[in-house]
This record gives sequence, C-alpha cells and structure tokens, in this order.
Amino acid sequence: MSANVDIKQNILRYHHELDPLNVNLVAVSKFHPAGMVAEAYEAGQRIFGESRVDELLEKVEAFPDDIVWHFIGHLQTNKVRKLVGNVSMIESVDSERLLNLIDEESARKGIVTDVLLQLHVAQEETKFGFSPDELLDYFRDRKFENLKATHLCGVMGMASNTDDVARIEADFKLIADTRRKILEITPDLRRFDIISMGMSGDYQLAIKQGATHVRIGTDIFGTR
Repeated sequence: MSANVDIKQNILRYHHELDPLNVNLVAVSKFHPAGMVAEAYEAGQRIFGESRVDELLEKVEAFPDDIVWHFIGHLQTNKVRKLVGNVSMIESVDSERLLNLIDEESARKGIVTDVLLQLHVAQEETKFGFSPDELLDYFRDRKFENLKATHLCGVMGMASNTDDVARIEADFKLIADTRRKILEITPDLRRFDIISMGMSGDYQLAIKQGATHVRIGTDIFGTR
C-alpha cells in the first residue's frame, strides 16, 4: 500500500525532531489513499492537511473524531458551505471575500471556524494570498471586528520555489515579521499565535524563522 515508504518511521522521526521545539507537524495527506493516512494515524499523527474539499470529507467520514483536519489548499467560494463545520482549521484564507463567506456560513451554522490568513510572499505569481501590505491594512482598519463566527489564529505562507536559501529565508522572515507587525498594530488581538510555513524541502529554514506548524507531505508519504 505504501510501497517502499515507511510511514510509521517517518512520522516518528518528525515527532522526535519537532516535539522538543514545540513545532506541530501537519501531515499533508492530500491525494494519498486512506490506508496511508491510517498508517500515519497508527504511528501517533493527529493533524492532517488536505487540499480538496470532497477528498477531505471522504476521509473525515472514514477516520476517528480525534483527527484534527486542516484544509490547506485554495478554497473555491462555492465549496465554503460544504467545508465549514467539517474541518478543524482552514489555513488557506487568501482573500477578504473568502474570509467573509466563511464567517457568514459559520454564523449560519452556529459555529466558530478557526482560520489562518494566507500571505503571498513567493516570487511565483500563481500563488494565492494577501500581500503583507494588504493584510496590515486589514488590521489597521480593524475590519476583523466585523467577524461574528470566525477566529483568526495566525498566518500561513509558502516560500519561493527556488534553491536560493537566502531567498527562502527572506520569504519566511517576511511571513513571521508580518504577524509580528499585526500584533503591534492590534495588541488586543487574542490567540493570533500560529505561523504555518515550511514543507519537506525547507521546513528547517521555516522553523529558524519562527514556524509553529510545518506542512510535510513527500517526506512522510512519498511522491504522489
């Protein structure tokens, strides 16, 4: 099922490395079958990241309730209603419009949805997210006070897809610095403490810049 990949050992290795650093592992299980998720679960992993709503909902139905599901992909507005209420956290809130839709649907369902605000700092134009200036303006204008059923838990982002270590570190630093500036602008903001950044190839650089959550897929489950 998992071919030559030892999922259990990979999970244990990451927990051994990350737990002393108080960094949370988000095992990116998107596109991988339920059997591979089960192997990670049996090894003690509880936070999983998915990027397609329908695939996530199928896995939610198949696994115990103690799994913490994070949605990490680009969320289409027509999928908001299906996702809200079925996921522990939406990491990839990449626009004010999407945030407001999530808030409206959460209020309609009588729940509070935890979200991260996605920053776009990478060189690639194909990435989604707020620019740092857009996000800082959002908090300067205190628009978050209009939210009724959404809790802003922090920021998420990706570094440029490059071998340039200095560029990657600069991207991660910008993500962390933006969160710090947000807290300076709005010192009354509570529990805005998550920085989700870093993947299989660059997570150690992300941790050096303050990541609290890293999203690891290939290093755990192998290539898709």
